[in-house]
Amino acid sequence: MSEPANGAESTNASSVDVAIVGAGPVGMSLALALAGGPQSVLLLDSRPHAAWARDPRALALAHGSRQLLERLGAWKASAATAIESIHVSQRGGFGRTLIDAREYGIAALGYVMRYRDLAATLDARIDATQCLHDCTLLDITTGNDTAEITLAAQNSDPAAPRRIRARLVVHAEGTPVSDPDVRVYDYRQHAVVAEVRPVPGHQQRAWERFTPDGPLALLPLGQDYSLVFTVPPEKAANLLALDEADFLAALRAQFGSRLAFVASGPRTSFPLALRVREQLAGRRQVWIGNAAQSLHPVSGQGFNLGLRDAWELAAVLLANASGDAGNAAVLAAYARSRRLDRQGSIAFTDGLVRVFGIDLAPLRIARGAGLLALDVLPPLRHFVAKRMIWGARAWP
Repeated sequence: MSEPANGAESTNASSVDVAIVGAGPVGMSLALALAGGPQSVLLLDSRPHAAWARDPRALALAHGSRQLLERLGAWKASAATAIESIHVSQRGGFGRTLIDAREYGIAALGYVMRYRDLAATLDARIDATQCLHDCTLLDITTGNDTAEITLAAQNSDPAAPRRIRARLVVHAEGTPVSDPDVRVYDYRQHAVVAEVRPVPGHQQRAWERFTPDGPLALLPLGQDYSLVFTVPPEKAANLLALDEADFLAALRAQFGSRLAFVASGPRTSFPLALRVREQLAGRRQVWIGNAAQSLHPVSGQGFNLGLRDAWELAAVLLANASGDAGNAAVLAAYARSRRLDRQGSIAFTDGLVRVFGIDLAPLRIARGAGLLALDVLPPLRHFVAKRMIWGARAWP
């Protein structure tokens, strides 16, 4: 990204108040939250329209995220599988905790939904004239008054790129790039993901089981479980190479005997790392969702944090009396408003991975005592549960 001299702008650029780079669920949620407000909004996406229709991923949505999506008119109950309880335990050690939605007067602690179903519901609410698809971001230049985005549309003349002036550029897609402002910690783990069929049925219960290799999560999705099987890279490669019977045997060996698994779907894997952008706001730019932070999948906090980013940014922009979406004071206020929730969510997920990742007997005993304390001390359990549901600020 480059910065022109003060006031330097392209004379052939179209103008918009807020340009959102990334038309994934976080970017679309921000656009919907800003709809009807005074700022004009444009979504920019490098993918063809509806590319998400082929995305096989599952998303864990906290109850608080359902509340936000309902306010946006983008909640599709028929596509969601409720999580009514979560069983947390450790392999090779005592202690366990059961968190139940009934303790909090809600129908479910969270939900599991396919990425493509959530994206389709959000997309149906977006005005098509607010979106540009199949465009590649070439450059962003920032001035005192505006930012200028240079785009190359697919199959267009590369000598005639499109330029868009925006009061504010919101980066809402992709993990943070490796630049001096991004802190990276490699967990040296891969997540093997698949869908598996349990016997008996899941009864709306999710499982989080900590093992010496990494956390293993089972999230109810339809009649199956969405599995996140965290292991070292070399074990991930072995798990991908197994046939179905041997893979299910490996899963049973790691999970234990509480459930039986009788079938599995296609498997894939991806590396895990913590990536955190230190500064959420810069001149005429702000970062939200995975562009701001990419978390370990343990406890399913990443997408929920990103959705709260979008909601909070929209609230700050709509309350902005100056009318300038990229006003430095406004962006600084947004960054301050996200500090507690963001730092708390990062510390929570990162702490879980590190604390449960050391396979020493004294630590197993200490972890077991902690799980037992969560189970027998309701105030402590409620503290953890409410932050899983509503974030570190314990919304609403």
